[in-house]
Amino acid sequence: TSNFPKLLITLLIYWVLAFVSKTIKFAKYTEHGIGLRQLRFGITGLLTLLYGLLLAAEINVILRRRYMCFAHPTEVKPPEDLQDLGVRFLQPFVNLLSKSTYWWMNTFITAAHRRPIDLKVIGKLPISMRALTNYLKLREAFEAQKRPQGTLWPKWIWTALRQAFGKPLLLSITYRFMADLLGFAGPLCISGIVHHLSKENHTIQPPVKHLGIYFISSQEFLANAYVLAVLLFSALLLQRTFLQASYYVAIETGINLRGAIQTKIFNKIMRLCTSNMSMGGMTVGQICNLVAIDTKQLMWFFFLCPNLFAMPVQIIVGIILLYYLLGISALIGATVITLLAPVQYFVATKLSDAQKSTLEYSSERLKKTNELLRGIKLLKLYAWEHIFCSSVEETRGKELTSLQTFALYTSISIFMNTAIPIAAVLVTFVAHVHLSDDGDLSPAVAFASLSLFHILVNPLFLLSSVVRSTVKALVSVQKLSE
Repeated sequence: TSNFPKLLITLLIYWVLAFVSKTIKFAKYTEHGIGLRQLRFGITGLLTLLYGLLLAAEINVILRRRYMCFAHPTEVKPPEDLQDLGVRFLQPFVNLLSKSTYWWMNTFITAAHRRPIDLKVIGKLPISMRALTNYLKLREAFEAQKRPQGTLWPKWIWTALRQAFGKPLLLSITYRFMADLLGFAGPLCISGIVHHLSKENHTIQPPVKHLGIYFISSQEFLANAYVLAVLLFSALLLQRTFLQASYYVAIETGINLRGAIQTKIFNKIMRLCTSNMSMGGMTVGQICNLVAIDTKQLMWFFFLCPNLFAMPVQIIVGIILLYYLLGISALIGATVITLLAPVQYFVATKLSDAQKSTLEYSSERLKKTNELLRGIKLLKLYAWEHIFCSSVEETRGKELTSLQTFALYTSISIFMNTAIPIAAVLVTFVAHVHLSDDGDLSPAVAFASLSLFHILVNPLFLLSSVVRSTVKALVSVQKLSE
């Protein structure tokens, strides 16, 4: 805050001493045969790595800012957004803890509790989130994909979108991976807690001393129910934090993408010759659908894109843990899910077809309505109102039929997403009782298995939505390329 470089000397000395002391301690443990089985060895190794990373970050700050050893240090100025008093959206500028907890929004929440807030209170958007900034970014990536001659292919549009908005989307996918992996800590902790509290747990290992001191083992530490309860709470807290961060980055990227594409479509409209719209090359209804519907489909695809990459990992890890707990019966339950997956894909395909036909009928209805309104004097002169009204109502009837088909397949999809996990649980437990040697389910295994199947519900529930959103995005990009 004060931009006083000499304060970094003390901090640099602290990080060096901390890193050296932990490294010596870690080396001494290794020298005396204390390995990964002991908890203190693992904690010391992690602290050594952490202090090394903090020391590297400190040296990087000193070198980049040209502090201490340079005659002319780099002057640190506040961002241009914060120099504008109208910008009150502080998410890109606050520290890590405030970003993860959205602590800076407490002022808005308190003000909204007292009285309704308006746009003046919300203020301006940061420069990086404005439509013009994202449009310039998309245009630069789009110009790099253009060819001197030939037709614009959809893959070039996808490449331009990846170059312009790929980095935040990759960050969102990373957050989602971390949240999904932390989600599996819940069933494992529940299994350990139930096993520790059950009467069957009599595994008491004799204490082993190193250097005359008793080092608790990692297995003994993680077998304690109180420790597992704290780890369960911490894992759920971190999981929700990473999941919320993934949602935020994906939604922000999708909104920025929509603003950029809409701006580019508007610029294209201004450059179109009026004969294109009057001769039927590009109707007003098609342009309205591009601006309102197709950009929205791409935005929703970016919202759900982290699920597209996270779902396979989540399903695979869940099946592996189920196999670890239940053995071959878990594979039987996974087979039920695998056999019903093509049915879900078929329903999702029918949903996309119904959605596509609905959009086509909607475009046709908008086109006819626009023609009716533009030629209303001629229609009244020749008394053609009923003819054109019947034509519009006929197209509207087709659109309603397509919407009813879409609603029917949506109901089937929701029913299957709810029924498939229940069927998999029943088949797995019945197979486990008949195939296992003891033919019994312990409480620890049962609770952990139910938790794992509950985790698998989420990707199965989102499967059809993600596939449907992906198909819609592909269709929208095809229309945009035309």
